[in-house]
Amino acid sequence: MRNTLIALALALAALTGACSGSDDVLTVYSGRSENLIQPLLDDYTATTGVDVDVRFGDSADLALLIAEEGDRSPADVFISQSPGAIGFLAERGRLQAIDDAVLDLVPAEFHNADGLWVGLSGRVRVLVYNTDLVDAAELPDSVFDLTAAEFRSRVGLAPTNGSFQDFVTAMREINGDDTTLAWLEAMAANDAQTYANNTAIVQAVGRGEVPYGLVNHYYNLRALAEDAGAASANHFFPDGDIGALLIATAAGIVDTADDSGLAREFIEFLLSKPAQRFFADETFEYPLAAGVPPSGDLPPLSSLDVATYDFDRLGGGLERTTELIDASGLTGS
Repeated sequence: MRNTLIALALALAALTGACSGSDDVLTVYSGRSENLIQPLLDDYTATTGVDVDVRFGDSADLALLIAEEGDRSPADVFISQSPGAIGFLAERGRLQAIDDAVLDLVPAEFHNADGLWVGLSGRVRVLVYNTDLVDAAELPDSVFDLTAAEFRSRVGLAPTNGSFQDFVTAMREINGDDTTLAWLEAMAANDAQTYANNTAIVQAVGRGEVPYGLVNHYYNLRALAEDAGAASANHFFPDGDIGALLIATAAGIVDTADDSGLAREFIEFLLSKPAQRFFADETFEYPLAAGVPPSGDLPPLSSLDVATYDFDRLGGGLERTTELIDASGLTGS
């Protein structure tokens, strides 16, 4: 991490002159947890003199808070763990447009068509599996295969997790509500094991509690970084299967921002090559800025046939998605 942060300091030195001085304060509402982004915020402050007043929380809860605060919201920038929550604010006119110079740092599919948010990093939905219990040659080709009898009681998932809900929302839009509800009900009937989050699933798979789990790719990479001998590996569903959905972390400028220029510079910093390398090397995500490769342990996105999606459409479907998940019986509701 030291080399990454040194590089960040050098890159940020170029931004110092653009900032008005040590009296500047940027208020960030972050759906990213503190351990995933605080080192970047600290380095930004140390180099530019701009203090970052950050409020951490669940992305959906923070988006609702901004909506409730209205024009009294202190938020300048919203960082969302998934595009669903930031899409919610975009739909309600609570985000300012980001200029093209920043948007063009990432491919067009990773920013809002109207410039209201931009992707920072990406993670791919995968099937993590226990390498001692599963023959790699027998891994399924589709997430829809997991309803078969051979997977009964053998798959872990986190129905209340935001990334799982984004995945289900995408499935709804691509395959329809009826097909999605049928899959959810079949997973419940097949006794899918439920967990609070992705980390708990990866841990359960690693210790052999369940052979399989539906998670974001980087959770297992973190587990392997801590224990290279862990008996777990990621399976990327082939052929653009919805089970291999790529989900972006995104940032936007809130309409209440006191200094839109400062907010824009902060987002540009998060898309700088050193910051993108931080996401790749320290959090094991896919950097979305053009020209920045992923960690050496990850196959490049260009080599994967991942499912992509109009992320803006995730913002308006969350309520219906949670209704279907609850109706399926996966949450015990």
